[in-house]
Amino acid sequence: MSTARDLMVVALDLEPGRSLERGDLSLALAGAEAYDLLRAEVLELVADRIVPRPLPQLDDRLLDEAASSLVRQVPYETLEDWLWRRGRGLARVYLTALEQEGQVTWERSRWLPFRGGRSVLSDTEARRRAGYRWAADEPVLLTLAAAVGIREEMAAAESGVTDDAVLSVLAVVHDAVMELEAVRQRRAIEDAAFANVWRGA
Repeated sequence: MSTARDLMVVALDLEPGRSLERGDLSLALAGAEAYDLLRAEVLELVADRIVPRPLPQLDDRLLDEAASSLVRQVPYETLEDWLWRRGRGLARVYLTALEQEGQVTWERSRWLPFRGGRSVLSDTEARRRAGYRWAADEPVLLTLAAAVGIREEMAAAESGVTDDAVLSVLAVVHDAVMELEAVRQRRAIEDAAFANVWRGA
């Protein structure tokens, strides 16, 4: 059971017209992978650093890739640094994997048959499993979804999770998403100021 895959399915299951920031989703997917690797005992958190354990064979190609990407030399890597590194472009990686597995198809507009379109989930066991976890208010999935705006924001401490390592993962995801939003806002302000200079404002 992959929390990252379930999060991606939940994100794709949003009603048309709603959209998410892809960078936020990528960070949350990396956090979901960290949670799954914790559960599988592929890593442990010592303070803020990821300490890898011997690599098992996981039943998920993307989780295998995540496990293989862990830094295995002392002093190891902080959870925050790994989240940013692993999260780069991760939403596209998961979308491509779901497409290749037949979990997702593309629905094109009849008015613009050769332009764009939107991803549509197939009726698969993966979709039903993600829907079950979502309907069951599974706390980690809900907290990660809240971090990217799929549902109302929820702090890690409010999730009902009691495991300190899992709480650390959720908190780092939340902080990273907030940091990314601050960067976007700062760039928007800088772009607006630059545009004003060009207009002579």
